[in-house]
Amino acid sequence: MTGSVFWILVLLATITSLGTAWALGANSNSPPFAPAIGANAISTMRAAFLIGILAALGALAQGGSISETVGAGLIDGVAITSLAATAGLLTATAFMAFGVYTGYPVPAAFATTGAMVGVGLSLGGTPALATYRRIAIFWMLVPPVSGSLAYLTATLLRRDDIPETVGVPLLAGIVGGIVANVRLSVIPAPVGAKQNSLAGFVSGIVATPSIAGVDPIVVIVTVLVGVGSFQYIRRRTIASVDKGVKTFLVVLGSVVAFSSGGSQVGLATGPLENLYGTELGLPGIVLSTLGSIGILGGAWMGAPRLLQATSREYAQLGIRRSIAALVPGFIIAQLAIELGIPISFNNIIISGVIGGGLAGGSAGVSRRKIGVTLAFWLLTLVSSVAIGFGIYRVFASLLGV
Repeated sequence: MTGSVFWILVLLATITSLGTAWALGANSNSPPFAPAIGANAISTMRAAFLIGILAALGALAQGGSISETVGAGLIDGVAITSLAATAGLLTATAFMAFGVYTGYPVPAAFATTGAMVGVGLSLGGTPALATYRRIAIFWMLVPPVSGSLAYLTATLLRRDDIPETVGVPLLAGIVGGIVANVRLSVIPAPVGAKQNSLAGFVSGIVATPSIAGVDPIVVIVTVLVGVGSFQYIRRRTIASVDKGVKTFLVVLGSVVAFSSGGSQVGLATGPLENLYGTELGLPGIVLSTLGSIGILGGAWMGAPRLLQATSREYAQLGIRRSIAALVPGFIIAQLAIELGIPISFNNIIISGVIGGGLAGGSAGVSRRKIGVTLAFWLLTLVSSVAIGFGIYRVFASLLGV
């Protein structure tokens, strides 16, 4: 491959990655703020602005682990070239565009994972079976876990003996405690680690012996942040239940949007990991910045229209079911980031909506729609492997590589 062809492919792969990140920013990051808009807690344009900023920050601070999995963990024996990255990204983006155009629930993680497996096999690589098992188990657990967490959350909020001045702050405390343990690249980390959490950082400063394998400082920081979150939202709900709930919706939307950026950006940047890191010798922050710019642009340019549509849907769900869908979304997205597993955020939210709906009876939960959605997810995964394989072969044949 000549130098000019190589740089043309680098440019094409970069543009395709930006386009994929743009599509993810426009489509996958809208749900977190939709309940707050539906409850008139925040305007559409302000929500779109915050989504862009928060998702971009999440991409910068948390996107590395999933990017590495998508770029290097799905195929053994070969490295993803610029041509293969372009073929995989074009395949995944085509699936996402098809979903937007037809209204079918195309999961970005399934399309991207399948496409990268396809191009990797086309390159002559061997399947990374251990990684596939880990990802498959996680994916299969998402619907029941997300649905169960949403069911429990909705049940808590619906109980007559637990007033909203207690139930909503309690959820805020749980979210706050988890946030204290979220690992970010912007927090100073120990030698050999790329990320650290607030609780981990404090425990590194105040060294204490572990008790039964648990660092007591981590526990103390987690509890303090959780109690602080509980008290803040409780004061707001005591002053006005409506304002307190709206405040929680905005805060919850913010942390979920941040998590969405961190969990989704790797789908756009992962295919370029080998190209940028090995072939071009660039630091990881360059690729993360590229993905965050794409997500930011997509959120600002494409999210307002989708926010208006999804906010109406969440308004019909009601505040309790909306909260019930977003809380497990935040928890599972953070777990996926920690494990480096590509995940479809809409998959989590849809499962949460179903679980929250079951807490109020089966009304509004269509078994046929659930079945069609699951079948389409499986079809997306299988067909994206085949199409990614074929597209790379066509590109390689045309370019003689």
